[in-house]
Amino acid sequence: MNLDIDFIDEVGEISDEECQKINELLQVAAKMEGIISETELSITFVDNDRIQEINRDYRDKDQPTDVISFALEEMGEGEMEIIGLDMPTILGDIIISIPRAREQAEEYGHSFMRELGFLAVHGFLHLLGYDHGNTEEEHEMFSKQKEILEAYGLHR
Repeated sequence: MNLDIDFIDEVGEISDEECQKINELLQVAAKMEGIISETELSITFVDNDRIQEINRDYRDKDQPTDVISFALEEMGEGEMEIIGLDMPTILGDIIISIPRAREQAEEYGHSFMRELGFLAVHGFLHLLGYDHGNTEEEHEMFSKQKEILEAYGLHR
């Protein structure tokens, strides 16, 4: 296993089995994306009020959303890369709204696990630098998401 995932369940609604499935899914995603060194990330499950607060404070969008990612490896302006330390790569944090995941699963007519997996992969790809700011980027990112979910066996 190359990914070390720290799960934080602030809502107390996610089972160990669901965390295990997300872990397995993201191990598949990491392998498909060529991640070979030890890499760490966290996934925090929150409610709509908490994700709205984060969305407002960090993205100036005062509304709940389904998933937000914070990449830690992005170089800020004027920052220098530290080279040569034999430490795990820390990708960052993925924050998922459990109420939104439940709503969207129902809206799209698939399981809660499928939606949770989709949001985890979506957040993971953002940590790796993928985006969906334009049509081309969106096509690339959404195609990758579909490939990963299907490789793991999470179908709609």
